[in-house]
Amino acid sequence: MPGLTRSEESATRNGISSTEEAFSNIQVCRQDVENTKMNLGNSYGGSDGKKYQELLQQWDDQAEVISKNLNDVISTLNETLRQNNLTQGSQQEAVDQEFSQAQSIFDSLRG
Repeated sequence: MPGLTRSEESATRNGISSTEEAFSNIQVCRQDVENTKMNLGNSYGGSDGKKYQELLQQWDDQAEVISKNLNDVISTLNETLRQNNLTQGSQQEAVDQEFSQAQSIFDSLRG
C-alpha cells in the first residue's frame, strides 16, 4: 500500500481533529439534555411534561448513535495513520476514556 502524501496526511489529521471536536461538543449537549430531563422530572408533571421528557430521551438516543459513529470515524482515521507508519494523530485514548465516562454518566442517570 503506497504511503499517504503530505496533503493526505494533513487532511487525515484535520479530519481527526474536527471529528474529535464534534464528538466533544455532542457530549456537552447530551449532558445539557440530561440535566434538562432531570429538572423537568422534578418540576414539571402531567402528560405534556412526560411527552417532552420522551422527546429528550429520543434525542439522546439518537445522539448516542451519532457519538458511536464519530468514535468509529476517529478510530478509522487513526488506523489510516498507523498503517502508513505515521505518528498517532490524536489523543485516541483520551477520546475513548471520555466516551466511556459519558456513557457511564448517562447510564446511571437513566437508571
